[in-house]
Amino acid sequence: MSNGSWTDQENDLIVADYFAMLADDISGRPYNKAEHRRGLLPRLNDRSAGSVEFKHQNISAVLKGLGEDWIPGYKPAFNFQMTLMDAVARWLALNPAWIGRHPAAPPPTDLAEARPIWIGPPPTLSNQPPPQELEQMLHIARKFDVAARDERNRALGRAGEERVLAHERAFLKSAGCDDLARKVRWVSEEDGDGAGYDIASFAPDGRPRLIEVKTTNGWERTPFHISRNELAVAEERRSEWSLFRLWNFAREPKAFELHPPLDAHVTLTATSFQASFH
Repeated sequence: MSNGSWTDQENDLIVADYFAMLADDISGRPYNKAEHRRGLLPRLNDRSAGSVEFKHQNISAVLKGLGEDWIPGYKPAFNFQMTLMDAVARWLALNPAWIGRHPAAPPPTDLAEARPIWIGPPPTLSNQPPPQELEQMLHIARKFDVAARDERNRALGRAGEERVLAHERAFLKSAGCDDLARKVRWVSEEDGDGAGYDIASFAPDGRPRLIEVKTTNGWERTPFHISRNELAVAEERRSEWSLFRLWNFAREPKAFELHPPLDAHVTLTATSFQASFH
């Protein structure tokens, strides 16, 4: 059996096969991992079934770093070759519809039926140490600018905001605050961007909640973009503003909230600068 490095051709073959299985997995269509593996092995350079299985786990790790879905049955395994990361990037470049695909189904028309979003503690407050592979995942996210990709995905962002809008109204109705539920506004949709938050909601006691929604299909530590204006509003209205981070959106949306000061939870890195002439 070959123990050498995987070639670009082999990487491209196994990545394409992985995405075929992933598409079935996301859609709920039945597929057989063993059949996929048997079909793939003759096309590779004398690889063992075990090496193919482990490569599938490596691909899951790359996709996790990219803030993308992966096949749950292939637990992410790190310390992979960078050539595999390049192969995944090649596949995504050749299949732009994958990233641009419509995210999750819209919430039901009857907002009382909207399933509540699972809201847990932020990663910084979960009493869990960061995963050992965190730096490798963040390297992938930075290299491919995952935060900017999610920010540009207008369908993803809009669907996330709509889901949080339904969640806020349903929560207030369940708390017996129908009058407040009717007053919840989708500010970014009704007034356009620029307010520094997306949704104007309320706590059950009537206190204002200004919610900025950031959505990803990736895991909870996927980086996100935040604008200078959003940061300014967060500072000016600390007691009212919160960042509602939706993650795992395409599968089963989960969330946590961050409250100012944001730099207590995240590292803020300048990614662009305004240039003025002397």
